[in-house]
Amino acid sequence: MNTTPRNEFLGGIQAELPILVGVIPFGMIYGALARSAGMPPGAAQAMSAVVFAGSSQFIMAQLWGEATPIFVILVTVLIVNLRHGLYSASIAPYVKHLSSSWKWLLSYLLTDEAYAVAIVHYRQVEDGSGGKVTLETGKQHWYFLGAGLALWSTWQISTAVGILLGAVIPDSLSLDFTLTLTFIALVMPTLKGKGELVAALVGGTVAVIGAAWPLKLGLLCGALTGILAGLWSDRK
Repeated sequence: MNTTPRNEFLGGIQAELPILVGVIPFGMIYGALARSAGMPPGAAQAMSAVVFAGSSQFIMAQLWGEATPIFVILVTVLIVNLRHGLYSASIAPYVKHLSSSWKWLLSYLLTDEAYAVAIVHYRQVEDGSGGKVTLETGKQHWYFLGAGLALWSTWQISTAVGILLGAVIPDSLSLDFTLTLTFIALVMPTLKGKGELVAALVGGTVAVIGAAWPLKLGLLCGALTGILAGLWSDRK
């Protein structure tokens, strides 16, 4: 393939741009929610820089504001982030040839939004070459890096803006719907196999049914049942 690291890097940024439209209000909501929940500004910003996992940060801020026991918060965040293990398993064959430094960097940047565009790009390269492309000598990891850095910088800035705005954002604005829309937009293009469809349908159904359950247990049960249903479907 006639490509360069620069072209791949810029391509990753370009592919990520439409998703960032939904990420910006999401980050602002997290920042404002964290402040309204009583989280110190420095800690709220550090969560975005260190954890860098929007959905778990969002849930943690909500649980923090409800004075949820720390054990429940940790278990909830752990369950929500289990999906990153699936992302890692999916993308591992494409990055196994990279150095440890690259793997550490890309693993840090491996979020829902970055994974969505990176895995599509890897598969397109593979399919477009009749399955004969040698990814070990390719430069697709620069595409991954561009997408991940575009998301990371946007998330840090939008979080900081949300922290500064704090409680100034009125509740009537109801920006929290962007969380749902962002994840729907990310998930739909990747649902190609039967197992993925089963996992999405079962997990989504259980999460909706349990939306009113205390301590966000509906989300936990939805994630667990979705994973188990997907694995069962694949084995069948």
